[in-house]
Amino acid sequence: MDTTITEIAPDIYRLSTYLDEPNLIMNQFLVDGEEPLLFHTGQRALFPSVSAAVGRLIPLDRLRWITFGHVEADECGAMNSWLAAAPNAEVAHGAMGCFVQVNDLADRMPRPLQYGDVMETGTRRVRHLDTPHVPHGWDAGLVFEETTQTLFCGDLFTAFGHHPPATEEEIVGPAIAAEDMGNATCLSPALGPTIRGLADLEPLLLAPMHAPVFTGDCVQSLHDLAQAYEERLAAETVRYREAE
Repeated sequence: MDTTITEIAPDIYRLSTYLDEPNLIMNQFLVDGEEPLLFHTGQRALFPSVSAAVGRLIPLDRLRWITFGHVEADECGAMNSWLAAAPNAEVAHGAMGCFVQVNDLADRMPRPLQYGDVMETGTRRVRHLDTPHVPHGWDAGLVFEETTQTLFCGDLFTAFGHHPPATEEEIVGPAIAAEDMGNATCLSPALGPTIRGLADLEPLLLAPMHAPVFTGDCVQSLHDLAQAYEERLAAETVRYREAE
């Protein structure tokens, strides 16, 4: 199992591991600085490989922040392994997720975040965004690095397969193809508006968890993804009504 490192923006690194069985890449992101931040921990089985990759960038005991999109194994399964390796690190997650789950799961009490709270790494500012049920999970959230305008978009834009670290190619089609296979996204009236709200941030980079970093027109891609999901919701609504 090999974890590769790619610098996607100044001080921001993509740590990527391809898994054969699910035919899926697992990405974590390190935002370096005086107080480095890790977004996603990976599963426990990935910890040796991912931590070795992070260790090539910084001493693990320098890690200050550990955060993630929602409580699932690929997002936070190795959380306590990271806490053990980084004694000064603090888990930070949305307040609802902390109350419901992370307070009990984490070996050290986490810091509950409200919408818009910022974690500063030094020169980088990582803003927490609550996105409940988008793409799934009551506690769902994303983070946005303000100075480089990088949106770490979690399970949005998931694409099966082995991919290059970054692409300008169209990413909505592969995401919808993955949705056809996995049905992982919670279709709701809030889904489209929430994704369009992310477009209002005007990101210059999209950094998904299971896809390459996107360097093309990020704003338009978010609008296109929102529209695709709205069309999907409308079709599913019709299908259920016809089945009544």
